[in-house]
Amino acid sequence: QQQHEDLSSKKLRLTKPSKSAALHVDLCKATSPADALQYLLQFARKPVEVESVEGVVRILLEHYYKENDASVRLKIASLLGLLSKTAGFSPDCIMDDAINTLQNEKSHQVLAQLLDTLLVIGTKLTENPSVRMRLVEVACKHLTDSSHGVRNKCLQLIGCLGPVEKGVAKEAESQAAKDVQKIIGDHFNDQDPRVRTAAIKAMLQLHERGLKLQQAIYSQACKLLADDYEQVRSAAVQLIWVLSQLYPESIVPIPSSNEEIRLVDDAFGKICHMVSDGSWVVRVQAAKLLGSMQQVSSHFLEQTLDKKLMSDLRRKRTAHERAKELYSSGEFSSGRKWGDDAPKEEIDTGAVNLIESGACGAFVHGLEDEMYEVRIAAVEALCMLAQSSPSFAEKCLDFLVDMFNDEIEEVRLQSIHTMRKISNNITLREDQLDTVLAVLEDSSRDIREALHELLCCTNVSTKDGIHLALVELLKNLAKYPTDRESIWKCLKFLGSRHPTLVLPLVPELLSTHPFFDTPEPDMDDPAYIAVLVLIFNAAKSCPTMPALFSDHTFRHYAYLRDSLSHLVPPLRLPGRKLVSSPVSPSITPHEDPSQQFLHQSLERVYNLQHLDPQGIQELLEFTIRDLQRLGELQSELAGMADFSATYLQCQLLLIKALQEKLWNVAAPLYLKQNALASAAAKQILEETYKMEFMYSGVESRQVVIIHHMRLQAKALQLIVTARTTRGVEPLFGMCEKFLQEVDSFQR
Repeated sequence: QQQHEDLSSKKLRLTKPSKSAALHVDLCKATSPADALQYLLQFARKPVEVESVEGVVRILLEHYYKENDASVRLKIASLLGLLSKTAGFSPDCIMDDAINTLQNEKSHQVLAQLLDTLLVIGTKLTENPSVRMRLVEVACKHLTDSSHGVRNKCLQLIGCLGPVEKGVAKEAESQAAKDVQKIIGDHFNDQDPRVRTAAIKAMLQLHERGLKLQQAIYSQACKLLADDYEQVRSAAVQLIWVLSQLYPESIVPIPSSNEEIRLVDDAFGKICHMVSDGSWVVRVQAAKLLGSMQQVSSHFLEQTLDKKLMSDLRRKRTAHERAKELYSSGEFSSGRKWGDDAPKEEIDTGAVNLIESGACGAFVHGLEDEMYEVRIAAVEALCMLAQSSPSFAEKCLDFLVDMFNDEIEEVRLQSIHTMRKISNNITLREDQLDTVLAVLEDSSRDIREALHELLCCTNVSTKDGIHLALVELLKNLAKYPTDRESIWKCLKFLGSRHPTLVLPLVPELLSTHPFFDTPEPDMDDPAYIAVLVLIFNAAKSCPTMPALFSDHTFRHYAYLRDSLSHLVPPLRLPGRKLVSSPVSPSITPHEDPSQQFLHQSLERVYNLQHLDPQGIQELLEFTIRDLQRLGELQSELAGMADFSATYLQCQLLLIKALQEKLWNVAAPLYLKQNALASAAAKQILEETYKMEFMYSGVESRQVVIIHHMRLQAKALQLIVTARTTRGVEPLFGMCEKFLQEVDSFQR
């Protein structure tokens, strides 16, 4: 019988079909370049295992040398690069073959694709300096190719793999490694704009990899700002910005003058000039970069807000310079004054180049641009510069306020956010405040809420300004009642920031009279609540203000302090008992009634052991209901209230499940109660995991309590399983796991 079993069993050896063999067969079957291309396209869609990559690459290279059609060779070159990216495959074994394929290749497209493959290989072998140096040398040899695509790939390869370590550049023998920056810089003047762009991007790539660019590149980059192609100008703007951050304090000469200027100031002027570029893409980029140039001199910065230039776009020369030029010219005159009537050549305005002309009015042009993307970029740049310069923040305020009336909602919204960021450095005049408040009529809720947030942190200069803001906010409340919470919050901060300006307005706002009693306002009126929120928050910093309150104002304060405690602050009101909560008279004016209610609700739970089972369940249900309601009313306490309610809900479920005495019930009768206990245990486990991982700020002591509750739920699950499972063996694993959890809990 044993022998019969040995004969009947057969061993199978499972092997994967070879990808390289299948590809070789397919390519050999191809009768035309179109067929070969179709097979290659089908192969490209299939995944290749790491161990098969090298064999596949060898097959592809073999067919590459045999193939006469350029399109097939192009696809093979593309596949080589794709396979080199395979995770776990080291492409150093195919690098020599990939370089050799370049020697006899005549197609420019295939050459460019092969260089791209070499770039992929070099990127994966960045830790090997000799490989990178060899690839850079290969790229330098092909920089003279007539095709722009090949030159582009060569420059890209040099930028990504060129040496950035100081030691490597000195030790290398080849000219390519000695000065990579010079090689790339020589192509700044290439006849093809795509190559010029690639050269600038390669230089920027070297900078990103950690190589410090030479300052001499700056003059070349400045010339590229006048290029006919927007891609070149865009890349040149980026390069000039990089150099201005590397050499901010270096001195550069001013053209057509004997004066010198800091490089960062000169770069700032040139980038400002690009804000008026013909391409909106360049204008956006230039405007964005201006915001990060915070080392610029203050007088250059302020000129960006002024359109006026001096001397017809020419830099004013000193009297000494003018006299010296006049004397050295030696031109004829009438004799009364040297060179008095000497003929002067007509000035070519295009040749005039001065520092101030670039920076002058740059932001004015940017903010008035026809493309809203440029306007947004200019607003963001203004914000960044104003945050670092309080004086500039004051000067740019009028321009930002004007942007509140922009036709595009996104621009208006960005302007409001910008002003909010710089609000600590500015104080609004009444005319500016009037323009700002006009935006409250906007139909967009996002705009209105952003403006409310702005007013929360705005400084107003006069009491009339506060009154104007209140009137406009009340109009907003009447027109858009859903803005109620946002407006109340706005008035809370407006009052706390301007207590001295609110003080003289109190009699008018509360309609009080020195001799006559005035009717008591309606406490359900949102507008009246808004006025009280403003006054009570101002009164916190102004102890003389409560003397102006009438009796009903004190009663309304007590009511609002309980119902809107997040908006109404605690006030010291001597001799007044009404400041206390009518629910808990023992609460001092400095304690939050909502916080006190939460603590009192939880304190009631501590006395559970003194109650009968029915009383325990009722108390837990009432407490859970109160906590859930408190979380809905007070957003500040929502997390704490929900956390406590969830824990008490778990406790209630456990009590209900254990009340049935499951272990004393006979098995046939137990089936009815099985569903209740099992569902309770499952829900407790879910809730305890939520409590542990979905709430922030949970203390270690609270985590222990959560784990204890979870352990009780697992014990309940074990009882349920033990009562419903036949046999003992299935329970051994569960019991062992439960004992391990008990042991880890004790530790």
